[in-house]
Parts: sequence; structure tokens; C-alpha cells
Amino acid sequence: MAIRAVLWDVDDTLFDYTTADRVGMREHLVAEGLLDGYGSAEEALVHWRRITDAQWARFSAGEASFEEQRRDRVRTFLGRPELTDDETEAWFERYLGHYEAAWALFPDVLPALDVLAGAYRHAVLSNSSLHVQEHKLRILGVRDRFEVVLCAAELGVSKPQARAFHAACEALELAPHQVAYVGDHPEIDGRGAAEAGLLSVWIDRDGVHTAPVGDAGPRRIASLGELPDILGTDMRFGAPSTFG
Repeated sequence: MAIRAVLWDVDDTLFDYTTADRVGMREHLVAEGLLDGYGSAEEALVHWRRITDAQWARFSAGEASFEEQRRDRVRTFLGRPELTDDETEAWFERYLGHYEAAWALFPDVLPALDVLAGAYRHAVLSNSSLHVQEHKLRILGVRDRFEVVLCAAELGVSKPQARAFHAACEALELAPHQVAYVGDHPEIDGRGAAEAGLLSVWIDRDGVHTAPVGDAGPRRIASLGELPDILGTDMRFGAPSTFG
């Protein structure tokens, strides 16, 4: 049966999260006077990223709520476990001001959404919270492109668990094999969607990751310009795959 809907990841798929996080955190650290404790801004950013990944893993495993992982990111990064919830939230809100100022879509996003708009339904599945991603998509001007936005914090289950992907399919009233999933993480998105029975499309923009192995693995692309070809849509936008 043909693909009828495209389910999208947000961060580092539609939205250039990595750049925004790096730029925003650098500006925040300067404003907070926190760079003196590190050999360089890059060292501080690597430390922040390592803590963020660890706390997101706790959230994805159900070991912490969305709010708890965010507060613990701040406490761990600052080395101040005694901070109150209000103090961590205030610090994070100041960071968000710098972070949001750097928000941007990847250049290939709007052309891809425009080309695919008439042929497919569109939705979002993210390992974040609905409040965060609804706000982000509205600020970026693309919220109206998606029928529904589903997030792990509200679903109570996160990618790569099949139940997360199936919940999105159920919201669209489609079977998994009728839905394509596009995401940037080779395991959480790529393998997770494939094992859940969706047409899995892994966007590997920088080409530095090791591709998941197996016959049922994701289709790998370097640009959303390749997506129409994978979906079987002849709309004069697709680009040949760079991965062969």
C-alpha cells in the first residue's frame, strides 16, 4: 500500500537545533560570566552537550520527567545540586532567550514541505514536550503544515519504542506501513521507525554517523531534496541519493 503520510522529527531534522543550542549557550555563558571556569568556549559547550545527552537519556527511559531532566541539566552543569527548582528554572529561562534568538529551519525544509504538501498528510512525533515543540513550530512559521503534533512528555512513551510510532499512526488513523518517518538519529529515529513498521527515512546531513545495519533498516539521505524520490513522488524537486 502506498505511503499516505509523512511523520517528522523536529530537532536536527526540521529545525537546526545543534547550531541554535551552541550559539545560544555560548551567548548565555558569556552573559552569565561562566566561561572563566573552562579552557575555552568549546570545552564548555561539549560539557553542556554531554550533560544534555545524559539527562535526555534519563527522560527517554522514564527515569525523570521532562521538567526534572531540565532542572538536573542546570544543577549538573553548574555543579550546584542545592539549587531550588525556581532557581534552575530561572537560569534555564535566561538561556532560552539566547537559544530562541538563534532558531532557524534548515534551508531544505520549506522546499520539501511545499513539494510534498499536496500528496501527503503531515504530522510530528518528537521526544520533547508539546508545549516546547508547539511553540517552536509556531515561531518558525510551520505549525500549520502539520495535522497533529505528538510528544513523548504527553504520550508517556518515547522513541525508539514502537508504541510511540504506533501512537502517531493511530492519531492519523493509518497503518504503520502507510506512514513514512523522517528523523536525524540513526537509532532513535532510523532503526526505531523501521522496527515499528514504518517506512524509515534517516536524514544524515553531515554524513559522519555509522549507518544502522539490517535489511529492514532506514533509507539514508543527506538532504530532504532526496525525499520525494524515496516516497515515489515525481515532483521535480528530488535529488539523487548521495549514499548509493
